[in-house]
Amino acid sequence: MLKIVVLGSAAGGGFPQWNCNTDACRSARTGEALARTQSSIAVSGDGTHWFLFNASPDLRHQINATPQLHPNHGLRTSPLAGVLLTNADVDHVAGLLTLRESTPLMLYASERVLATLKANSIFNVLNPDFVERRAITLGESFAPVTPSGGPSGLIVEPFAVPGKVALYLEDPDAGDNFGTEQGDTVGVRVTSTDSGETFFYIPGCAEVPDDLADRLRGAPLVLFDGTLWQDNEMIDAGTGVKTGTRMGHISMSGEDGSMAAFRDLGVGRKIYIHINNSNPILLNDTPERREVEAQGWEISFDGMEITL
Repeated sequence: MLKIVVLGSAAGGGFPQWNCNTDACRSARTGEALARTQSSIAVSGDGTHWFLFNASPDLRHQINATPQLHPNHGLRTSPLAGVLLTNADVDHVAGLLTLRESTPLMLYASERVLATLKANSIFNVLNPDFVERRAITLGESFAPVTPSGGPSGLIVEPFAVPGKVALYLEDPDAGDNFGTEQGDTVGVRVTSTDSGETFFYIPGCAEVPDDLADRLRGAPLVLFDGTLWQDNEMIDAGTGVKTGTRMGHISMSGEDGSMAAFRDLGVGRKIYIHINNSNPILLNDTPERREVEAQGWEISFDGMEITL
């Protein structure tokens, strides 16, 4: 059995974003729209040990809001057994600083992401006597272990997806891709060792090429990048200067968008996650929300629970 809890469903900045005064963000502040924290999920293969997939800056709040992650015995304990990072974006690594209180954890990431953490001494607050860092290899499945070395009940297969190097790591002299290398953005397939149930988690993705489409075809569940409705929505709204393409995120709409890409893949359950505060699907009464739902997509929300 696989248990999944969506800890955060928004993109970087959350919803409402701290400095955003759009109608949508005002609605989230007043409770008319559902507020959301920055994206992360927790997964358990045994119902006891939980692994985070990305560590949001909102992690302390997310843990406190999630009973499954509360300490349940002793004075300094946690059901959190480890963290896997899909990239080095601030909204996916900053939460690691919350986990600095000398509780054993496993930390899994690509060599590129681990090198980024090593290069920034602030992450040394994760005491290596308690937090073991292990490199993952793209295309090779592995079984995460608990800090004691016991089984997790999970098998994880990491794989590269189209994307972009983290904003703060961009090299302006490296050309159009800003120094992006394969593996800077990672998707994962997670499988239960007991039941064989499986799902995909891809919170950041720039396009759906044929090899990724083939990988996802017929999947029972995919949680997928829902950052923007259309490529230039932040520019049109006056809230930003970058397109989704520039940020490394595929749009939902249009013939080059994710809804079209998934249309014939036969995915059993499709859920958008990592949704930007500019995206009109965050509001229940928009035509964009109705179109997404008409095409069989769900909109994730903080606290959403899924059992496979």
